[in-house]
Amino acid sequence: MKIFMYSIFTLLTFSFQLKAQQEIQLYKNGAKQSSGITEAESKDQNNFVNNITDARMYAYIAPKETATGAAVLICPGGGYGGVSSDKEGSEIAMWFNQIGISAFVLYYRMPNGHYEIPLLDAQAALKIIHKGAGKWNIRHNKIGIMGFSAGGHLASTAGTHFKSKIQRPDFMILAYPVVTMKKDLTHSGSRNNLLGNNPSQELVNLYSNELQVTKDTPPAFIVHAIDDNVVPIANSEQLLKALQENNVPAELHKYDVGGHGFGMRKNKIPADNWPDLLKDWLIRNNLTK
Repeated sequence: MKIFMYSIFTLLTFSFQLKAQQEIQLYKNGAKQSSGITEAESKDQNNFVNNITDARMYAYIAPKETATGAAVLICPGGGYGGVSSDKEGSEIAMWFNQIGISAFVLYYRMPNGHYEIPLLDAQAALKIIHKGAGKWNIRHNKIGIMGFSAGGHLASTAGTHFKSKIQRPDFMILAYPVVTMKKDLTHSGSRNNLLGNNPSQELVNLYSNELQVTKDTPPAFIVHAIDDNVVPIANSEQLLKALQENNVPAELHKYDVGGHGFGMRKNKIPADNWPDLLKDWLIRNNLTK
């Protein structure tokens, strides 16, 4: 009987969470730019969403009684070809809700070589979060961005390419991020999807975000596994060095074992405890209790 009641409770909780999330279109009349993708959006058995051309985000708003005033825009990874909507999206958003932080999962358009498109979507999303801050119990100085893998490249791009206060995230959380577009260290699929097959050196440098760090770049929490054979840990190490050289508060947590794409799921590996370290960092930065 207890098992049955627990199952019902779990099901109702899950159903509530599904209903509680709100889909928010980033552009009321559609985006002005086109990536040229004509294939229909699709989702595989692991809820990996491909060929996104409809820019949107899903809001997971922390209950008013537990809200800390902080919010995070989550950019799932997927090599700039799609997004891992569960493991690096909804699951992460619900974790933030548990500690009083509102979260928004970004379904950014796939660039298909149109390198400006993902950043435009991230900036549009941040603008919407700022605009709705009052009704969502969010403080304007506590709106950050998080990214996984290629989503980490988008998040670090948002943190280094902003041109106004409203475009600047207040903090960055980066998990096994692609940071550089330099051929010897980047993830080749992400680079090709974002910049095309033969980008100019000027474009490569522009989107190598370790080269774009300034003293105004937001503070960063970074996690990466040394045995990551998809995105070399040098991406995170070079970003950390650039942040430190510009006196930007930052920390990098390295794990001997973790591989790539571990998300927040428990895999019985050393990297399993990184959410605890993240929570400590959030507390120290007055973003949660």
